[in-house]
Amino acid sequence: MDNTRKDDMMDRNSIKDTGILEQYLLGELSDKQMTEVENILKQDQELREYFLAMEDDFEKLAIENAIPPPIHIKKSLLTAVASTKTLDDSDKVISIKTKDRRSIYMTIAASFALLFALSSGWLYNQWQTARNTIKTVQNQTVDFQNRINTLENQLNETNKWYTAINTPNTIQLILKGNKISPNSTAITYVNHTEKTVILNAKGLVKLDQNKTYQMWADVDGEMIDMGIVASNQDMIAMKYIDNAASINITIEPAGGNDHPTVERLISNVFL
Repeated sequence: MDNTRKDDMMDRNSIKDTGILEQYLLGELSDKQMTEVENILKQDQELREYFLAMEDDFEKLAIENAIPPPIHIKKSLLTAVASTKTLDDSDKVISIKTKDRRSIYMTIAASFALLFALSSGWLYNQWQTARNTIKTVQNQTVDFQNRINTLENQLNETNKWYTAINTPNTIQLILKGNKISPNSTAITYVNHTEKTVILNAKGLVKLDQNKTYQMWADVDGEMIDMGIVASNQDMIAMKYIDNAASINITIEPAGGNDHPTVERLISNVFL
Protein backbone atom coordinates (compact mmCIF):
# COMPACT_ATOMS: atom_id res chain seq x y z
CA MET A 1 0.00 0.00 0.00
CA ASP A 2 1.20 3.55 -0.73
CA ASN A 3 1.99 4.92 2.78
CA THR A 4 2.38 8.44 1.43
CA ARG A 5 -1.10 8.37 -0.02
CA LYS A 6 -2.43 6.88 3.20
CA ASP A 7 -0.99 9.79 5.25
CA ASP A 8 -1.90 12.56 2.85
CA MET A 9 -5.32 11.50 1.65
CA MET A 10 -8.32 11.61 3.92
CA ASP A 11 -11.26 9.23 3.95
CA ARG A 12 -14.86 9.92 4.92
CA ASN A 13 -14.53 8.87 8.58
CA SER A 14 -11.34 10.87 9.26
CA ILE A 15 -12.92 13.95 7.71
CA LYS A 16 -16.00 13.67 9.95
CA ASP A 17 -14.16 12.71 13.15
CA THR A 18 -11.28 15.19 13.09
CA GLY A 19 -13.25 18.35 12.28
CA ILE A 20 -11.51 18.87 8.95
CA LEU A 21 -14.80 19.80 7.29
CA GLU A 22 -15.24 22.66 9.79
CA GLN A 23 -11.72 23.88 9.03
CA TYR A 24 -12.45 23.56 5.32
CA LEU A 25 -15.66 25.54 5.70
CA LEU A 26 -13.81 28.35 7.47
CA GLY A 27 -10.87 28.29 5.05
CA GLU A 28 -8.35 27.29 7.69
CA LEU A 29 -6.70 24.43 5.73
CA SER A 30 -3.67 24.65 3.49
CA ASP A 31 -4.19 24.83 -0.26
CA LYS A 32 -3.17 21.17 -0.59
CA GLN A 33 -5.61 20.07 2.10
CA MET A 34 -8.40 22.19 0.62
CA THR A 35 -7.87 20.51 -2.74
CA GLU A 36 -7.92 17.05 -1.18
CA VAL A 37 -11.17 17.74 0.65
CA GLU A 38 -12.79 19.13 -2.49
CA ASN A 39 -11.77 16.06 -4.50
CA ILE A 40 -13.24 13.76 -1.86
CA LEU A 41 -16.47 15.79 -1.77
CA LYS A 42 -16.76 15.51 -5.55
CA GLN A 43 -16.45 11.74 -5.39
CA ASP A 44 -18.46 11.04 -2.23
CA GLN A 45 -22.16 11.93 -2.54
CA GLU A 46 -22.97 11.02 1.08
CA LEU A 47 -20.12 13.13 2.44
CA ARG A 48 -21.10 16.02 0.17
CA GLU A 49 -24.66 15.98 1.55
CA TYR A 50 -23.27 15.85 5.09
CA PHE A 51 -21.10 18.91 4.33
CA LEU A 52 -24.00 20.88 2.83
CA ALA A 53 -26.15 20.17 5.90
CA MET A 54 -23.31 21.27 8.19
CA GLU A 55 -22.85 24.43 6.12
CA ASP A 56 -26.55 25.28 6.47
CA ASP A 57 -26.41 24.66 10.21
CA PHE A 58 -23.41 26.98 10.49
CA GLU A 59 -25.22 29.81 8.71
CA LYS A 60 -28.37 29.33 10.80
CA LEU A 61 -26.32 29.34 14.00
CA ALA A 62 -24.58 32.55 13.02
CA ILE A 63 -27.89 34.26 12.23
CA GLU A 64 -29.66 32.99 15.37
CA ASN A 65 -26.88 34.25 17.64
CA ALA A 66 -26.56 37.65 16.04
CA ILE A 67 -27.36 40.61 18.32
CA PRO A 68 -30.10 42.76 16.75
CA PRO A 69 -28.69 46.23 16.01
CA PRO A 70 -30.69 49.43 15.48
CA ILE A 71 -32.94 49.21 12.39
CA HIS A 72 -30.91 51.66 10.26
CA ILE A 73 -27.63 49.79 10.93
CA LYS A 74 -29.18 46.40 10.28
CA LYS A 75 -30.70 47.49 6.95
CA SER A 76 -27.43 48.98 5.69
CA LEU A 77 -25.40 45.91 6.64
CA LEU A 78 -27.83 43.39 5.17
CA THR A 79 -27.90 45.35 1.92
CA ALA A 80 -24.11 45.13 1.73
CA VAL A 81 -24.13 41.39 2.46
CA ALA A 82 -26.90 40.80 -0.10
CA SER A 83 -24.80 42.44 -2.80
CA THR A 84 -22.19 39.67 -2.41
CA LYS A 85 -22.40 37.11 -5.24
CA THR A 86 -24.16 33.91 -4.05
CA LEU A 87 -23.57 30.46 -5.40
CA ASP A 88 -25.75 27.34 -5.62
CA ASP A 89 -24.97 24.26 -3.56
CA SER A 90 -23.11 22.43 -6.30
CA ASP A 91 -20.84 25.42 -6.93
CA LYS A 92 -20.01 25.67 -3.22
CA VAL A 93 -18.69 22.11 -3.20
CA ILE A 94 -17.37 21.29 -6.64
CA SER A 95 -16.56 24.11 -9.01
CA ILE A 96 -15.71 27.01 -6.75
CA LYS A 97 -12.02 27.91 -6.45
CA THR A 98 -10.30 27.76 -3.09
CA LYS A 99 -9.48 31.48 -2.97
CA ASP A 100 -13.06 32.39 -3.97
CA ARG A 101 -14.43 30.16 -1.19
CA ARG A 102 -12.16 31.78 1.37
CA SER A 103 -13.13 35.22 0.14
CA ILE A 104 -16.85 34.56 0.45
CA TYR A 105 -16.63 33.07 3.94
CA MET A 106 -14.26 35.78 5.05
CA THR A 107 -16.81 38.32 3.75
CA ILE A 108 -19.62 36.61 5.66
CA ALA A 109 -17.50 36.36 8.80
CA ALA A 110 -16.46 40.01 8.47
CA SER A 111 -20.11 40.99 7.98
CA PHE A 112 -21.15 39.25 11.18
CA ALA A 113 -18.15 40.69 12.99
CA LEU A 114 -19.12 44.18 11.80
CA LEU A 115 -22.72 43.54 12.78
CA PHE A 116 -21.60 42.45 16.24
CA ALA A 117 -19.26 45.44 16.57
CA LEU A 118 -21.94 47.91 15.55
CA SER A 119 -24.48 46.24 17.81
CA SER A 120 -22.04 46.22 20.72
CA GLY A 121 -21.19 49.87 20.16
CA TRP A 122 -24.86 50.80 20.01
CA LEU A 123 -25.61 48.81 23.17
CA TYR A 124 -22.67 50.46 24.96
CA ASN A 125 -23.94 53.92 23.98
CA GLN A 126 -27.42 52.98 25.13
CA TRP A 127 -26.00 51.71 28.42
CA GLN A 128 -24.01 54.91 28.92
CA THR A 129 -27.09 57.02 28.14
CA ALA A 130 -29.21 54.99 30.55
CA ARG A 131 -26.50 55.22 33.21
CA ASN A 132 -26.26 59.01 32.83
CA THR A 133 -30.04 59.29 32.93
CA ILE A 134 -30.20 57.22 36.13
CA LYS A 135 -27.46 59.37 37.68
CA THR A 136 -29.33 62.55 36.73
CA VAL A 137 -32.56 61.18 38.17
CA GLN A 138 -30.74 60.15 41.36
CA ASN A 139 -29.28 63.67 41.72
CA GLN A 140 -32.68 65.20 41.08
CA THR A 141 -34.20 62.82 43.62
CA VAL A 142 -31.65 63.84 46.25
CA ASP A 143 -32.22 67.52 45.48
CA PHE A 144 -35.98 67.00 45.59
CA GLN A 145 -35.70 65.17 48.92
CA ASN A 146 -33.57 68.00 50.33
CA ARG A 147 -36.21 70.49 49.26
CA ILE A 148 -38.93 68.39 50.87
CA ASN A 149 -36.91 68.22 54.09
CA THR A 150 -36.42 71.99 54.02
CA LEU A 151 -40.12 72.58 53.46
CA GLU A 152 -41.00 70.15 56.25
CA ASN A 153 -38.65 71.94 58.63
CA GLN A 154 -40.12 75.29 57.66
CA LEU A 155 -43.63 73.93 58.11
CA ASN A 156 -42.77 72.50 61.53
CA GLU A 157 -41.19 75.82 62.51
CA THR A 158 -44.24 77.73 61.32
CA ASN A 159 -46.60 75.38 63.17
CA LYS A 160 -44.54 75.82 66.34
CA TRP A 161 -44.78 79.62 66.18
CA TYR A 162 -48.43 79.52 65.15
CA THR A 163 -49.30 77.33 68.11
CA ALA A 164 -47.28 79.50 70.49
CA ILE A 165 -48.84 82.80 69.51
CA ASN A 166 -52.41 81.50 69.29
CA THR A 167 -52.79 80.01 72.74
CA PRO A 168 -55.55 81.62 74.85
CA ASN A 169 -53.07 83.07 77.39
CA THR A 170 -50.87 84.82 74.80
CA ILE A 171 -51.02 88.62 74.66
CA GLN A 172 -50.13 90.41 71.41
CA LEU A 173 -48.35 93.76 71.77
CA ILE A 174 -47.29 96.09 68.92
CA LEU A 175 -44.06 98.09 69.20
CA LYS A 176 -44.09 101.07 66.81
CA GLY A 177 -40.94 102.94 65.89
CA ASN A 178 -40.33 106.49 67.15
CA LYS A 179 -38.63 109.40 65.35
CA ILE A 180 -35.27 107.57 65.43
CA SER A 181 -36.72 104.72 63.33
CA PRO A 182 -40.21 105.77 62.25
CA ASN A 183 -40.60 102.97 59.70
CA SER A 184 -39.93 100.20 62.19
CA THR A 185 -42.67 98.01 63.63
CA ALA A 186 -42.42 94.85 65.71
CA ILE A 187 -44.93 92.55 67.32
CA THR A 188 -44.31 90.70 70.58
CA TYR A 189 -46.34 87.83 72.00
CA VAL A 190 -46.20 87.48 75.79
CA ASN A 191 -47.56 84.50 77.70
CA HIS A 192 -47.32 85.03 81.46
CA THR A 193 -48.64 81.54 82.17
CA GLU A 194 -46.04 79.75 80.06
CA LYS A 195 -43.50 82.54 80.71
CA THR A 196 -42.61 82.94 77.05
CA VAL A 197 -41.93 85.95 74.85
CA ILE A 198 -41.88 85.72 71.05
CA LEU A 199 -40.86 88.63 68.85
CA ASN A 200 -41.89 89.07 65.21
CA ALA A 201 -39.04 91.29 64.01
CA LYS A 202 -39.90 91.26 60.32
CA GLY A 203 -41.06 94.89 60.40
CA LEU A 204 -37.82 96.30 61.87
CA VAL A 205 -35.70 98.37 59.49
CA LYS A 206 -32.48 96.60 58.45
CA LEU A 207 -29.35 97.84 60.20
CA ASP A 208 -25.71 98.01 59.15
CA GLN A 209 -23.57 95.00 60.03
CA ASN A 210 -21.93 96.88 62.91
CA LYS A 211 -25.28 97.43 64.64
CA THR A 212 -28.02 95.26 66.12
CA TYR A 213 -31.39 95.53 67.84
CA GLN A 214 -31.62 94.49 71.48
CA MET A 215 -34.70 93.99 73.66
CA TRP A 216 -35.01 95.05 77.32
CA ALA A 217 -37.52 94.57 80.14
CA ASP A 218 -38.12 97.45 82.56
CA VAL A 219 -38.41 96.05 86.09
CA ASP A 220 -38.78 98.72 88.78
CA GLY A 221 -36.82 101.20 86.67
CA GLU A 222 -34.01 98.79 85.84
CA MET A 223 -33.47 97.65 82.22
CA ILE A 224 -32.86 93.88 82.07
CA ASP A 225 -31.54 92.25 78.90
CA MET A 226 -34.06 90.05 77.04
CA GLY A 227 -31.70 89.18 74.22
CA ILE A 228 -30.29 90.34 70.90
CA VAL A 229 -32.73 90.46 67.99
CA ALA A 230 -31.30 88.14 65.33
CA SER A 231 -31.16 89.84 61.94
CA ASN A 232 -31.67 86.62 59.95
CA GLN A 233 -34.91 85.50 61.63
CA ASP A 234 -38.46 86.75 61.51
CA MET A 235 -39.75 84.97 64.61
CA ILE A 236 -37.46 84.95 67.67
CA ALA A 237 -37.89 83.53 71.15
CA MET A 238 -36.74 86.16 73.67
CA LYS A 239 -36.11 85.89 77.42
CA TYR A 240 -39.13 86.18 79.69
CA ILE A 241 -38.55 88.53 82.63
CA ASP A 242 -40.86 88.39 85.64
CA ASN A 243 -42.61 91.56 86.84
CA ALA A 244 -41.65 93.59 83.75
CA ALA A 245 -43.56 96.85 83.40
CA SER A 246 -42.62 97.44 79.77
CA ILE A 247 -40.70 95.99 76.83
CA ASN A 248 -38.18 98.16 75.00
CA ILE A 249 -36.03 97.94 71.88
CA THR A 250 -32.77 99.82 71.37
CA ILE A 251 -30.08 99.96 68.70
CA GLU A 252 -26.75 98.67 70.04
CA PRO A 253 -23.29 97.84 68.65
CA ALA A 254 -23.02 94.44 66.94
CA GLY A 255 -22.84 91.71 69.58
CA GLY A 256 -25.12 93.56 71.98
CA ASN A 257 -24.55 95.59 75.12
CA ASP A 258 -24.71 94.94 78.86
CA HIS A 259 -26.80 98.05 79.38
CA PRO A 260 -29.18 99.88 77.03
CA THR A 261 -28.19 102.95 75.03
CA VAL A 262 -31.17 105.07 76.06
CA GLU A 263 -30.62 107.69 73.36
CA ARG A 264 -30.97 104.88 70.76
CA LEU A 265 -34.33 103.65 72.10
CA ILE A 266 -36.59 103.18 69.04
CA SER A 267 -39.72 101.60 70.56
CA ASN A 268 -41.39 100.51 73.75
CA VAL A 269 -44.73 99.13 74.95
CA PHE A 270 -46.24 98.81 78.43
CA LEU A 271 -47.45 95.44 79.68
